[in-house]
Amino acid sequence: MLSRTDLRGRVPSSVELRATLPRAETDVEHVLHQVKPVIEAVRERGVPAVLDYTEQFDAVRPESVRVPAGELSRALDELDPEVRAALEEAIARARRVHADQKRTDTTTRVADGGTVTERWVPVQRVGLYAPGGLAVYPSSVVMNVVPAQEAGVDSLVVCSPPQREFGGLPHPTILAAAHLLGVDEVWAVGGAQAVALLAHGGQDTDGAELEPSDMVTGPGNVYVTAAKRHLRSLIGIDSEAGPTEIAVLADATADAAHVAADLISQAEHDTLAASVLITTSPELADAVDAELADRVARTKHVERIRTALTGRQSGCILVGDLDEGIRVVDAYAAEHLEVQTAEADVVAARVRNAGAIFVGPYAPVSLGDYCAGSNHVLPTSGCARHSSGLSVQSFLKGIHVVSYSEQALRDVAGHVVALADAEDLPAHGQAVTARFDG
Repeated sequence: MLSRTDLRGRVPSSVELRATLPRAETDVEHVLHQVKPVIEAVRERGVPAVLDYTEQFDAVRPESVRVPAGELSRALDELDPEVRAALEEAIARARRVHADQKRTDTTTRVADGGTVTERWVPVQRVGLYAPGGLAVYPSSVVMNVVPAQEAGVDSLVVCSPPQREFGGLPHPTILAAAHLLGVDEVWAVGGAQAVALLAHGGQDTDGAELEPSDMVTGPGNVYVTAAKRHLRSLIGIDSEAGPTEIAVLADATADAAHVAADLISQAEHDTLAASVLITTSPELADAVDAELADRVARTKHVERIRTALTGRQSGCILVGDLDEGIRVVDAYAAEHLEVQTAEADVVAARVRNAGAIFVGPYAPVSLGDYCAGSNHVLPTSGCARHSSGLSVQSFLKGIHVVSYSEQALRDVAGHVVALADAEDLPAHGQAVTARFDG
């Protein structure tokens, strides 16, 4: 089922690897021309434009954008007790992990009377997007809200597409998760129009103000991604999320059933999802193929999974040894990387590029999706080479606070003047010397 590429003994250069390795292709630029009119209409007409596009794209027109508070509490009251218990555990574990990510202010004494303090300040208002396409993602609500709350963000709004079957409200599990997290502001809006409304704000149908956000985070489809790209000069964003990815680095010690089940789990997301096996063992590759043939036929979303696994974005890469495997892994820079090898912790410690690493046979990606305590909003499309997943740091700004006494400035004044003159900016130097004239 997986296409196979044999790199044993001949791992190409980094340039060649990037061209050779399977990768989902998403052309954000291709849909920008469709997204720009939506954004412009929302900027000019506000909520009426949002509702018009919602009716066009989601086949439902909510009475208002903001979900009434009573609907949030009702959704939680009616939530399946097992789902509620699972969400509560996921939230508790995520809070423990993200609470330990908090940064502290640091003050450096540069000279007598001269200090620079790095002060960490949370973003004031954040819009958090929870998708609602092929599946419902209350876990995405948890993964976005928890780090924002732990960072100390003052104001949070969750956006999720309205659903016809729920009377124009977001899925009730989304509403329940938000209420469980203490979020009282939820907007029934999705797609590019949601990002535009988060960026520009507006006035709801009842006249209530919908405040704009300073930052928008959370995964979405290509139209959401395009809107985030177009508006990123106005708002901060976490990343441009592409289709989900899993890479499994495995040797002959790996269990083929585990590997196959994990590859299938990510292929379940959508037809563009990428599932990649990198292994030193042809025998394991054969066994995984056999497991896939058996397991895919017995899954709920057979066609979706089969399309993803047989697409050009998925495949099996044979390597000569784990050194070669790590080179391939680092070149691929997967959103999710599983290491299922002998001494998996030692091998995992050598990996440089991955959104999150899952070590050993009992740490599947789906654990991280829900209850590991880690965050599942992670860099895709090779962006793990330079970017991190969503965390408390995503919602913090570092501000340098400079404090110098008169003598401390006098001591360094000559250096400031010299550098200002070297850059032909004499007024910069004069701004210092003016303080000591006369």
